[in-house]
Amino acid sequence: VAGSYDRVVLHPGVYEEQAELVLKVPVEVVGLGRLGDVALLVSLEQQCPTARLSNLVFMPAWFSTVVYKTSSGHVQLDNCNFEGAQLQIRGPGTCHARFCSFSQGSSTHFLGVALSLLDSCDFSGSDSASVTVEGAPATERNWACKHLAALARITTSWTSPGSGSPAGDTLGGHSGATQPPEATITLEDWSKGETESRRRGGGGGGEEGVLNYRLAHSHHGLSHLLRPNQDVSPDFPSLTPEVRTLTEELQRDPGAQALIETVQGCVLRRCLFRDGKGGVHVCNHGNARLEGNVFRALTYAVRCIQNATIVMLRNEVCECRASGVFLRLSSQGLIADNNIHSNGEAGLDIRKGADPIILCNRIHSGLRSGIVVLGNGRGSIRSNQIYNNKEAGVYILFNGNPVVSGNHIFQGQAAGIAVNENGRGVIVENVIRENQWGGADIRRGGDPVLRNNYICHGYSDGVVVGERGRGLIEGNHIYSNKGCGVWLMSSSLPQLLGNYITHNRMYGLAVFCRKDPDGGGTREGGQEGGGRGGGQENFHEEGELLAWEGDLDSEDERLSARRSISTALVEGNCISRNGAVGLYVKSSEPLNVVANLVNGNRGAGVAVLQSGQLTRLVANCVHGNGRGGVTVERECRVELRGNGVYDNGGHGVSFRGDGQVVENDVVGNRGYGIRLTDSADVKVLRNRVQPVQGCGIAVLGPAKAVVHDNLVFQGHPGNVKPPLHRDPGNIGGALRNNSVTCSSAPPWVLENPPPRPLSDRPSSLPPSSSCHPSHFAISMTTRITATVESGCHNNGSIFCTIL
Repeated sequence: VAGSYDRVVLHPGVYEEQAELVLKVPVEVVGLGRLGDVALLVSLEQQCPTARLSNLVFMPAWFSTVVYKTSSGHVQLDNCNFEGAQLQIRGPGTCHARFCSFSQGSSTHFLGVALSLLDSCDFSGSDSASVTVEGAPATERNWACKHLAALARITTSWTSPGSGSPAGDTLGGHSGATQPPEATITLEDWSKGETESRRRGGGGGGEEGVLNYRLAHSHHGLSHLLRPNQDVSPDFPSLTPEVRTLTEELQRDPGAQALIETVQGCVLRRCLFRDGKGGVHVCNHGNARLEGNVFRALTYAVRCIQNATIVMLRNEVCECRASGVFLRLSSQGLIADNNIHSNGEAGLDIRKGADPIILCNRIHSGLRSGIVVLGNGRGSIRSNQIYNNKEAGVYILFNGNPVVSGNHIFQGQAAGIAVNENGRGVIVENVIRENQWGGADIRRGGDPVLRNNYICHGYSDGVVVGERGRGLIEGNHIYSNKGCGVWLMSSSLPQLLGNYITHNRMYGLAVFCRKDPDGGGTREGGQEGGGRGGGQENFHEEGELLAWEGDLDSEDERLSARRSISTALVEGNCISRNGAVGLYVKSSEPLNVVANLVNGNRGAGVAVLQSGQLTRLVANCVHGNGRGGVTVERECRVELRGNGVYDNGGHGVSFRGDGQVVENDVVGNRGYGIRLTDSADVKVLRNRVQPVQGCGIAVLGPAKAVVHDNLVFQGHPGNVKPPLHRDPGNIGGALRNNSVTCSSAPPWVLENPPPRPLSDRPSSLPPSSSCHPSHFAISMTTRITATVESGCHNNGSIFCTIL
């Protein structure tokens, strides 16, 4: 009997209908009394342009759980309760619900809606998703869309919730590393000689002429790396950049700005989702916007799949039993300024082609990883604070390939960033600090780009490259970690280019041969345990199969993006002021070490304890280390070529292995210049040597050595050791055509060529870590023997010279 726009008032009681009711005229239905006094056991279908329901309790009728549905008109729900019932809105129909409660398994289903708004609603006790948004927004729009769009407009001024980090988020005082003192390795008069040699016109007679005996080497090719402003101090936190605010990020990213400004689909604002299975499920090209909601104690908070788009702003997602937010199957959107914490698994789980923008969130206190990206998942992860998670802050595996930039990842109980199981990714300009394990942990086919990050104050190693790890590690500041700066396992093939590895408590760079144990182990096992555990997150969630084969790129396609290398490469790094050996090698794999500065480390500069295959040290500067410059132990194969070994606290080069020492400058070291002993089998050719007090070149014991065409300068005047020495009982050594320059010669200088290592870096290039090692032209000559099977050259060999 109701007419158009009538107001129907229901008195307290329970109303039940045995068949579906159809609203054919606009009507308002209001329950009298307190909420709960009027209960409807009905199923309503709206076929009119508009309706309003207020102060009612909806319970399902005996024949259907759907208590209200509309496919064309607009419905407004105010202060209603849904108990075990379902609300269904199909586009171009719309809905505006305010202060409604959905409990005991109630849910809402939006199918192809152009725009709907749920404001200040309470969802609890769901047995599936509380809100499901499905289908692309309808192009046809009803009369209410303009009204809803005005209500849904963003009026909040976009400011980040504070650029500071949570309590305890400080950089100072966490290093735990002891800064090695300046190496005091020279005698007082030796230092005076160096000072005098720098004075112009000091080559005359008198005392100045006597003191002008030390070879100057300060203008070698890597001298710019010795400048104080290039050395990272462990107590200088202003070097690390602050995290950007959301406003700054939106100004830099028009795509994210467009997502902020676009309002379509289902909008949920200031709602509470609690104590159920799922929060919001967006699928099949659906659009949803979540703003200022709280998701608590669910199985999962948000699930976005099948090309759907989601915008999440300023929500709290906590205490979920699985991951907080799932994105997969080419879904996308913007997740910004949320507080995601205390979830049972990952805060965000991105996989199967999902490509979201994740900005300025706080992701913390999770029982697994902060963000996990796998199965061809992508994404742009920027300016987030990711901290205090039990596993990796960001975990990338199974061909996950995100861009991770400008984040602060700190105080985690495992690695800061872990890249495992063929994971990739571009990881740039992050601050990764105070994590219990490696700042970055790469292994088992992981192949990321790790560039320009600050990896510091960790309780273990700065960067760990485990078995079969790969990657380009370039331009990072790795400092003040309690373990090593970089820990590199055998069978891994990374490229370490232009990094600053300084002030770490143990080795600067350690290369070890021990494989990763499957079941644990003290060092690698701990790292691996977290990695493999994190890799199993949610794989069987909701019955999903582990059918990765269809999602993975082909191996050829994956490797074509990066130049392939067959030998680990360490090039252009500054390895300075670490607490033990600068470069420690105990490996069964080949290694190329090119154009690095190894300076001021407490132990030796370079120590090769095991080298089953050839370790090549080319054009490096090994300077001012507390013990020897380069130490090579028995049964090691090492080539030293074009290096400068200066002012170290022990012998310049101590060689017990096999190989060659060619065209190096070994000057100013406290012990012998070049010391060959034990089972050494080595060629020492065309080097320039000046010791302080010991012999220039010494062949001791049964060493087999060919020493010829070297130039040995006299050391300190009080040095009584001979410049060239071979033990009387040595029968395997040969000293030929070596020159000894004494103090009566003209003033000593290293010229033609100048001090090694050599460099043709243009003067216009700034002396910074951006100076890629490709700018170095390394002069070296290698003799290659090739057997010719044809008749040419009388079946002999061909010698090629490569410059």
